[in-house]
Amino acid sequence: MEFEREKQSLLLEGVRYTANDLHLLKTKAVGASDSSTGQMLYDFLQEWFTESPWMTVHTSGSTGKPKKIRISKDKMMQSARLTCEFLNLQIGDTALLCMNLRYIGAMMVVVRSLVAGLNLIIRPASGHPLADMKQPLRFAAMVPLQVYNTLQVPEEKERLRQTDVLIIGGGAIDEALEAEIRNFPGAIYSTYGMTETLSHIALRRLNGVLASERYYPFASVELSLSSENTLVIKAPLVCDDILQTNDIAHIYPDGSFTILGRKDNVINSGGIKIQAEEIEKILRPYIPVPFVITSVPDQRLGQAVTLLLGGQPDIEEIEDKLQSILEPYHRPKYVLYTDCIPQTGNGKMNRAGCRDLAERLLS
Repeated sequence: MEFEREKQSLLLEGVRYTANDLHLLKTKAVGASDSSTGQMLYDFLQEWFTESPWMTVHTSGSTGKPKKIRISKDKMMQSARLTCEFLNLQIGDTALLCMNLRYIGAMMVVVRSLVAGLNLIIRPASGHPLADMKQPLRFAAMVPLQVYNTLQVPEEKERLRQTDVLIIGGGAIDEALEAEIRNFPGAIYSTYGMTETLSHIALRRLNGVLASERYYPFASVELSLSSENTLVIKAPLVCDDILQTNDIAHIYPDGSFTILGRKDNVINSGGIKIQAEEIEKILRPYIPVPFVITSVPDQRLGQAVTLLLGGQPDIEEIEDKLQSILEPYHRPKYVLYTDCIPQTGNGKMNRAGCRDLAERLLS
């Protein structure tokens, strides 16, 4: 692997570009690829090959306001090394970039290609990244919505089956999606991490005999729990600070862990603390449209559990299910409709946006 940036080059769709060749990439590769993705790749590489040891990256804003943070290029390369070694990615392996390069998940696909010499294939950050894919892929990284959409089209689903290694990040993976990919022949992982950890610090196998409910951190990562049972991360190779997360977790004796939900997604309704993700997991098999459990201010309860539906399903059937499968204090006080569930720029559910929308719909 190559960790000296001045010696790195990018193998892009079979053509190699050094730092001195970026003008060729802009005029040829960018022109031949999706223009916005190609332009963002050019802009990223320009910043990468400067003397500055820092990059600027945007957080997704899935639970609060998006923000810019400064991250170390050296630590990005260490993160790339950890992933490439774990997944056994080798020089010349094809790697698909199909996510928005404003965010760390997509940036790290490029950095892995620079460090490990992968052959980067670029596609627009769309819901169907494999729509026109002809060549087999060794490695791909997608958000859950991209995987879900791909599985709906037989030709795209078959291309996904032929992908050797797939990592899925940026959002929760529901049980139905997990069941559909469980018997795929390649290796498929759910990732755990955040912008501050430079993509993921732990992986959970989703398919095959190694499938597990638990995430397993890289060997260099130390985990603990705060007094509120939220995950605390010490990952010195990728982050100087000890990170206090908002993720409520359970750590097992072997160091693996599960995530129960986010502290800021706990709804305090009449003194009863309700984890939104747990209610969503219960409801997911019974609601055929995108949805989210959120809350709105309530004079009597403090916060009222609210079901926000991204469509117009059979509401009588859903309300019957709410009555039969949820405890009384877990049942939504309000059921609201919207054309689509708010998302962030990189495809995550926008929890803060959902709360704001629910309040507006009731006002």
